[in-house]
Amino acid sequence: MAPELATTGSPYGYADRKTGLIVFGILIILMGLVCALFVPLMILGQSMAPQGSTGMTHTILPAAVMYLGIAVVFIWLGIGSIMARRWARALLLVLSGSWLVMGVVSMGMMIFLLPKIAAGINAAPHSAGHAPPPEMGAIFTTIMMIIMGVIYIVIPGVLFLFYRSRHVKATCDALDPVERWTDGTPLPVLAMCLWLPFTSAVLVMMALAYHGVLPFFGSFLSGPMGAVVYLVMAVILAYATREMYHLRWIGWWLVTVSICLFAISSFLTYSRHNIYEVYVLMGYSEQELAQLRQFNFFQGKTMAWMTLVSMTPFVGYLLFLRRYFPGAKAEAHSNLADSQ
Repeated sequence: MAPELATTGSPYGYADRKTGLIVFGILIILMGLVCALFVPLMILGQSMAPQGSTGMTHTILPAAVMYLGIAVVFIWLGIGSIMARRWARALLLVLSGSWLVMGVVSMGMMIFLLPKIAAGINAAPHSAGHAPPPEMGAIFTTIMMIIMGVIYIVIPGVLFLFYRSRHVKATCDALDPVERWTDGTPLPVLAMCLWLPFTSAVLVMMALAYHGVLPFFGSFLSGPMGAVVYLVMAVILAYATREMYHLRWIGWWLVTVSICLFAISSFLTYSRHNIYEVYVLMGYSEQELAQLRQFNFFQGKTMAWMTLVSMTPFVGYLLFLRRYFPGAKAEAHSNLADSQ
């Protein structure tokens, strides 16, 4: 232990990160407060929108609920970090890692979409007789990429590097020696168990706020029938969450089959139908539909392939999680022996 003590300067064999936990906890609380501030700003913006707009139901209300939920989670985790709780460190590691992965994927998609968005912005004013400067699109793209890079890459990357440090883990273990609910499940599995309830909440929101519109193997369900299917899916994922948390195979199978069926269903539906049919079924007004058509990126089967591609990483991650379930290693050795 002597060499380690010499390098860390701590009598406990690790560098005390209590101050860092407090600083990062305060920053996370501030991020939560910023998210909470978005809620009244969105409601205020909607109140100033033209009459007849359905944005409150289709966009503003779900977004407000989402930001309010994120605010509560950030403030809760920030307090946990300040108190050096083991569960907070585990959840923040999962959150920042997931945030970073989704940020990389989102940045890749935006690299594809931003030039088209910029072209749409440049083309829109032509009907009014005044074209914007030709460099406007490039300026817009550059600014958006910088902002998104900070939000999707830099912030979660810094959080992930800090909370994955062995010194941070050791500090939390020393200051919070009580076994917590996050200790008994491997972090990769815990990450899936945390995202599944969020997915269930989104499904409930789709059933209530989006007229239950659901791609269903080549057609669309909507209204009460679509809402019922969404709610059934939410219940299935909620049950799968509990089973996966306890490392039971039934949970893994339910999630894997559900994702594969949803991907196939979406691919078949968007291969035959335009994405704007969804907006019509959701009850968007003609004015809102006209605005959406200005940014017509999803021609042909683009939406179908994007849906299929976006589901592929989830399936790959679920295959990776197999190793954490009972019997997986024995099954792998048996398969290897049979192949030989």
